[in-house]
Amino acid sequence: MKRREFIALLGSAATGWSLAARAQQPTIPIVGFLRSTPSKPFAHLVKSFREGLSEVGFVEGRNVEIDYRWADNHLERLPGLAADLVRRQVAAIVGNGLAVRAAQAATATIPIVFVLADDPVKSGLVSSLYRPGGNLTGVTFFGGESLGVKRLELLHELAPKGSAIAVLLDPRYPEGGSELPAVEAAARGFGRPIVVVRTESEHEFDAAFAGIIQAGAGAILVSGSPFFTSQRKALIALAAHHAIPASYDLRDYVEDGGLISYGASIAGAYRQAGTYVGQILNGANPAEMPVSRATTLEMAINLGTAKRLGIKVPDALLARADKIIE
Repeated sequence: MKRREFIALLGSAATGWSLAARAQQPTIPIVGFLRSTPSKPFAHLVKSFREGLSEVGFVEGRNVEIDYRWADNHLERLPGLAADLVRRQVAAIVGNGLAVRAAQAATATIPIVFVLADDPVKSGLVSSLYRPGGNLTGVTFFGGESLGVKRLELLHELAPKGSAIAVLLDPRYPEGGSELPAVEAAARGFGRPIVVVRTESEHEFDAAFAGIIQAGAGAILVSGSPFFTSQRKALIALAAHHAIPASYDLRDYVEDGGLISYGASIAGAYRQAGTYVGQILNGANPAEMPVSRATTLEMAINLGTAKRLGIKVPDALLARADKIIE
């Protein structure tokens, strides 16, 4: 064999060995992480999601890749972001309620894991909580109308008696408004007028709070909304500026200086979503994975904020609190 032919043969063999070696290397699955919000206010949810994945044996950068997509509260971007993930042929998509609806419209085959505060059966995401039946499953901390009424009751205990209570709604998030009829009925039972204010942009916050004060409201119930949560520091600052007590759906607000909250742990829900995605990567079928319901509810109170507002929190309320921030 001539030297030139031998070198060519050797090169062909080396190429074959290289291709065979690459073929034997396991493909790392990609998970799409999709939210309607900006990323910065929700870094703790990413951490919780990773923790859930690790419980099932998946560690980002080692045996799973996570492709993060954030719509920055521009809901019109969600369909394009979801379509990008589908084009990447991700192994699964996880997201909040608004994001998951875009993902559901983009694919009927890629597994989707939701984290939402709505009833997934009523909203048409799954056919049954116990046997979802399609490519979606996930975690819901839906509490029905009772959570909004409970937050109203807490404000009734803390706010000046007889004054109106404002309800701040995000019109782009229908789940928040679904509690309104029950809240209005409960307020009538307390003899408290309700002032409903809708805002869908941070640029409208100043005008919204000015209208609330002008209406004579003595407290604000901030409804659940990913947009509101992403802007929680601005909402807390405005409540402090106007010296008005406010109640929220997540403990995150209270940890950032809000007065009081009552609701499920969203971080815990994302941790559970991480374990669900890990199980799907291990071969589980989302159609047969029951929707997980967050049953643990927590009340948090910020005593420093109460003091600045001149509010004496009743001892009975403190005794029921799960988290007290001095």
